[in-house]
Parts: sequence; structure tokens; C-alpha cells
Amino acid sequence: KVEDGPRVIGYDASGVVEAVGPDARLFNVGDTVWYAGDITRSGCNAEFHLVDERIVGRAPKSLGFAEAAALPLTTITAYEAFFDRLGIDRNGANKGQSILIIGAGGGVGSIGIQLAKHAGLTVIATASRPETEAWVKTLGADHVVNHREDMVAQVRALGMQFVDHIAIFNDMRHWDTAVELIRPQGGIVSIDDTNLPMPMDVMKMKSASFHWEFMFARAMHQTPDMIEQHKLLTWVAGEIDRGAMRTTLDAVLTPINAANMREAHRLVETGRAKGKVVVEGF
Repeated sequence: KVEDGPRVIGYDASGVVEAVGPDARLFNVGDTVWYAGDITRSGCNAEFHLVDERIVGRAPKSLGFAEAAALPLTTITAYEAFFDRLGIDRNGANKGQSILIIGAGGGVGSIGIQLAKHAGLTVIATASRPETEAWVKTLGADHVVNHREDMVAQVRALGMQFVDHIAIFNDMRHWDTAVELIRPQGGIVSIDDTNLPMPMDVMKMKSASFHWEFMFARAMHQTPDMIEQHKLLTWVAGEIDRGAMRTTLDAVLTPINAANMREAHRLVETGRAKGKVVVEGF
């Protein structure tokens, strides 16, 4: 359903706290923060933004505003997909395990590669162009396969009959490939809506699991564990500041106005953008 009337869009943001409510406990005026907001409320394409502190983190001290704003939504998505949905251990106890990231060159995949490497996984990333192949390699991918060609054959040419985990971060056209490659008792996670059929019979025969990830679910439903997003953003900020991860910013448009917002959306809609596109400054 399309809502009537104007609506402020936009998700990711980084900025400075101007005021706090009477019940706020986590932040003070002057704190530099980052967040992805709440899909049920007005978005961040505005000079001021009202946001629940439980889904806000302190921004990395080593990043500028644009570099920080490139990360929250995709970071929360990849983090929840790997560590909450698939049950991967965050702290590196996954040596010998593998993950196939389909759509690795986009925003979620770009931070997902880094989170997966941090967790000790062997990362197989998909890319179909030389520039995206180079991009995912700089982020830490161990192997790159072309999603426009036979991925099953390419993965098996690496000496892997199956992979332990699969993240589908673009669309579900590769569902049959994912089902073929997932190991018995492995897990697949996806973030994208689909009208395509998703046969589950082979998944049953493998006792494999499938999970949806929607990072706005906690805020939308006011779940008791909403503060987990504050905690994970704070943790990732610390990892960035110690050099374990990096921003996925690829392009910045300045200032924030209608023309640059249209251009930013155009770049993303081409489907050829890598990393994140950010609009900065008023």
C-alpha cells in the first residue's frame, strides 16, 4: 500500500546529538552517533531526526560523518544475518567453516565480508565485473566466483563440495544454486523479497535451515531486545577504530538537496554501484 501525503525517506545517518528526551540514558548532547532509524517513522533525509536511543550507537572516532553514515543499516543487516539468524560465533571460533556471500559487492555484502572474516570464516564472494571483483578482494574475500556463470562448478573447483553458510544479499534468482551448495545441516539467510518459487524439499532432505533477515523488525515491533542494535553498532565502531574493519563508502554527493538525492538514487538503481553512496552536508 502506498501512503498518501509526503514522507521523509532515508535510512542511514551520522551526526551530533542536539537534544535528548527525559528518559534518555545512553547519550548526551554533543555525542557523535550513527544509526539506521525506524522504517515506521520519518527518515533521515532531513536536517534533524528524532530516533530511539536503543537503535543508536556511538560513531567510530576514526571516521568522518560520510564514512560513518555508509555503514549502519548494512552493518546491522549483515551482523544479524550472520550472528543472530545463522548462529555463527562472532569472535572467531569458526576456523575451517565457509560462507558463500551472493551479492558481495553491494552495501550489505561489503560489510558482510569483513564481519565474516572477523568471525574466522573462509569467504567466497560473488562478483561479475573486474571492478567489483577487485573491491571484494580488498575487503578480504578469500575466493571470488562469477554469479553470472555456473557457481556450483566454480565452488567445487575450489575443492569444496558444500559450504557451511550461505547469505543471499541481492535477489533469489540463485536459490537453486544455494540449495545445491549448502551442506547438510547448514543454513541459508536472505534479505530480499521475492515472487520466485523457493522449493524447500531438498532443504528438508539436508536438514538445512532457511532464515529471513529484516533489520527493521526490532524497531518496527518494539521487541524487548531492541537495545541489541545499540550494542552491535557500538561493538563495530570499536572494531573499526582498532583497524579491524573499514567503511564501505564508495561515493559522496554534496550537499543534501533534491538534485543530489535523485542522483544518489539513480546510482543505486543502476544495480552497478559497489559499497555505499552517501549524500552529505546542508
